[in-house]
Amino acid sequence: MQNNLPEKQIACLFDLDGVLVDTAVYHYKAWKQLANTLGFDFTEAQNEHLKGVNRMRSLDMILDWGGVEKTEKEKEVLATQKNEWYVAMINKMTAAEVLPGSIDLLENLRAGGIKIALGSASKNSSTILERTQLTHFFDAIVDGNVVSKSKPDPEVFVKGAELLGVPAENCVVFEDAQAGIEAALAGHMKSVGVGEEENLKGADLYVKNLSQISVKEIISLVIR
Repeated sequence: MQNNLPEKQIACLFDLDGVLVDTAVYHYKAWKQLANTLGFDFTEAQNEHLKGVNRMRSLDMILDWGGVEKTEKEKEVLATQKNEWYVAMINKMTAAEVLPGSIDLLENLRAGGIKIALGSASKNSSTILERTQLTHFFDAIVDGNVVSKSKPDPEVFVKGAELLGVPAENCVVFEDAQAGIEAALAGHMKSVGVGEEENLKGADLYVKNLSQISVKEIISLVIR
């Protein structure tokens, strides 16, 4: 079914955490547990600053907030410990934890022939997609295992566009983090901010969740 698609190919690139599923709570619990073992606390407000940031950079920020210094070898041990706690939590995830509108939108995009990629900093994206039964929707998966630069660097989205064979200007990025919106801008792509507008400056469109956007609206961002 073509759904009156425009002649040029369009692609959608989705961040994972906070856009398709909500794993932020698990990251928060694992980072908080780590901070507590080091003798200081970690707040939900601080956790907001870690959205879209990779694991090692997140650890550096948390250690800085706690006034704790560690060697690079010690940081690797701490990051591994945090990840083990986090993986134990996400291994209990189910399809019920997929955010509102996600499945309907993904189904409609596939029905319309629009290519779909994941663009996430998470190194555990495959596990999350499998647990929430979303893997089959994606034509390409780009995550923390295959990129070296964190958002706002556009590497994760540029690589996704390349794998899909779609020009950057025909790509629409879905993000819940300011760093992700900036990455989309740097990659010369359109962006949809998922969340509060004041936290996602520069996006082309804003929605509370994916139930608030249609394939037609996505196409209109590219075909103007």
